[in-house]
Amino acid sequence: MRVLLAYSGGLDTSYLVAWLTREQGAQVTTLAVDCGGWSAAERSELEARALALGAVEHRFADARAEMFQRVIRWLVAGNVRRGGVYPLSVGAERGLQAEVLAREAAIWGFEAVAHGCTAAGNDQVRFEAALATIAPDLKVLAPVRDLAPSRDEQRAWLRAQGLPVPPAGGKYSVNQGLWGVTIGGGELHTSGAPLPEEAWYWTRNASGSARIGVEFERGVPVALNGARLDPVTLVEQLNLQAGALGVGRGYHLGDTVLGIKGRIAFEAPAAEVLIEAHRELEKLVLIEEQRFWKDHLGDVYGRRLHSGLFHDPFQRNLEAFFESTQEHVTGSVSLRLQPGSVLVEGVESPFSMLSVSDAKYGERASSSATPQGALGLARAMAEPARLYRRAGEAAIEAARVAREALLAEALQ
Repeated sequence: MRVLLAYSGGLDTSYLVAWLTREQGAQVTTLAVDCGGWSAAERSELEARALALGAVEHRFADARAEMFQRVIRWLVAGNVRRGGVYPLSVGAERGLQAEVLAREAAIWGFEAVAHGCTAAGNDQVRFEAALATIAPDLKVLAPVRDLAPSRDEQRAWLRAQGLPVPPAGGKYSVNQGLWGVTIGGGELHTSGAPLPEEAWYWTRNASGSARIGVEFERGVPVALNGARLDPVTLVEQLNLQAGALGVGRGYHLGDTVLGIKGRIAFEAPAAEVLIEAHRELEKLVLIEEQRFWKDHLGDVYGRRLHSGLFHDPFQRNLEAFFESTQEHVTGSVSLRLQPGSVLVEGVESPFSMLSVSDAKYGERASSSATPQGALGLARAMAEPARLYRRAGEAAIEAARVAREALLAEALQ
């Protein structure tokens, strides 16, 4: 049987290369779907490891540009942070990776595809939901989920076979992508312990501070420090530059798709910078109702994407709404970066609603305003609360009168 395996180079998928080859007699071709996070050297290491483990061939699909255009641009437009913290650094990739896996399997005539998702995580749902939607007749193998070998058992089996164990196949489970790095395992199996400094990647031993500038056109980042860049290059540069300053490090404790609680650490320098910059630019150019409903629906979009609904048609409806809100989100944002914080110091836009007003907040009302206008507005806005208070007072008074009447009747 010819199997196309979604290969990340980590312990689970490395184990699968060898297990499918030796225990199932399969001809395994590994496919690394690059949604960002790998250096050229790491890509070469992936290929060498896959072949050493028994793959008949290793293939590579560069999906970074597609990842930005079909996923990340909407996470920025929606200012998406799950639980108010986590920018969906890696989970957002899975639907696209599954699509690329199915696409390649169909082109090259593979009999089955395989993934290394476990039974206790979200990724199995994301892969299976995507494949069931776009390739319902494709045979899908998931031995790590179905047989549930522990990480210790996988390492022991590989060593017993005289095969290489991935360097990351130790205490932590690490995933890298264009939108960030996630770290699981170890101290993160509890809710209270932090990671040691050496467990971090981009933000390890960070120090210093810097000022940077980011430019947006219709909600899409297009320039960094005055240099126009394609979005993928811009994100990759920000991950390194902002990461070296300790930006984007965090912990996320939340609900998994399966209903259990889970905790990860993450590093998302570019996401932290771009979401903060984008949010402040929107405050300058959008009206309050646009921002309120867009951010509310951004939370809906992120929750559904997290749950594996990348290919659901309602996601396309939400993206169409996001796109309509980004028409005026063009301008430049200046930021100060330092360990643990991103401070937006200024925003400018040709669509600035501040610059076209002759009012000055706290000093001078708009020339189109009338002195009695604010008073009338304040009284109209206060009317529901005033009536609520009066109704409560009336009810209390009615109850008092009734009690006194009953008391008087009892004394007669």
